[in-house]
Amino acid sequence: MKQPDLPDAAFTARSLSLFRQRAPLVHCMTNDVVQTFTANVLLALHASPAMVIDAEEAAQFSAVADALLINVGTLTRTRADAMLAAAQEARKAATPWTLDPVAVGALRLRTDFCQRLLTLKPAAIRGNASEILALSLQQSGGRGVDTQHQAEEALSAAQRLAQRCGAIVVVTGEVDYVTDGERTLKVPGGSPLMTRVVGTGCALSAVVAGFAALPGDRLQHIASACGVMARAGELAAGRAQGPGSFIPAFLDALWNLNAEALA
Repeated sequence: MKQPDLPDAAFTARSLSLFRQRAPLVHCMTNDVVQTFTANVLLALHASPAMVIDAEEAAQFSAVADALLINVGTLTRTRADAMLAAAQEARKAATPWTLDPVAVGALRLRTDFCQRLLTLKPAAIRGNASEILALSLQQSGGRGVDTQHQAEEALSAAQRLAQRCGAIVVVTGEVDYVTDGERTLKVPGGSPLMTRVVGTGCALSAVVAGFAALPGDRLQHIASACGVMARAGELAAGRAQGPGSFIPAFLDALWNLNAEALA
């Protein structure tokens, strides 16, 4: 297997600049625990977040948004109906949408539902190693939102999943891997403090959704999203005293991130 390449820092800087210029409207159908943090992360990057969850409204809104995120963290059958309607309309409107398959493999409802969603051709899929393994291999595994595997263990499964669905697949961990099934990029960085606060992974999925809507090389843009979040995490960890001070430092780092910091 060819070794993954590192992203181009100059491309990441250009991608971030383009993201800020376009300020994409990102429709986040995400879990109840992370809505505020996800919105604040997108706002810190100059994007426009929206959380529309009613089935009729969500379907309408996904057709006018720049990007759609479906995160199944606090899934219910009613919410699944709304998410399905939104994904269907997004596909009709050519709105790129991203799937965050939280705890897939550990629970049956979300596992079956995410397999159904894959038929609607997401632009991107972002999950931890256990989630990507379960989604790709259609098997049980994982322990809720916690991964039981290292990211590199799921790389082959991610590449197969990307080839099967036509999506860019992101496997996150201490190192993130981004693949379209043929090309693979390796994104290092971040901080262990990112795992000690609620919502950094879910927020990354929303940022991935927004970057997936940018014109040009979608693989590189999504790798840029991972690089932006990882670098902000490093900068925030250098200033924070612990998890409580990490969150505002992280939002500030996203707001102030520039090409020099990314390099």
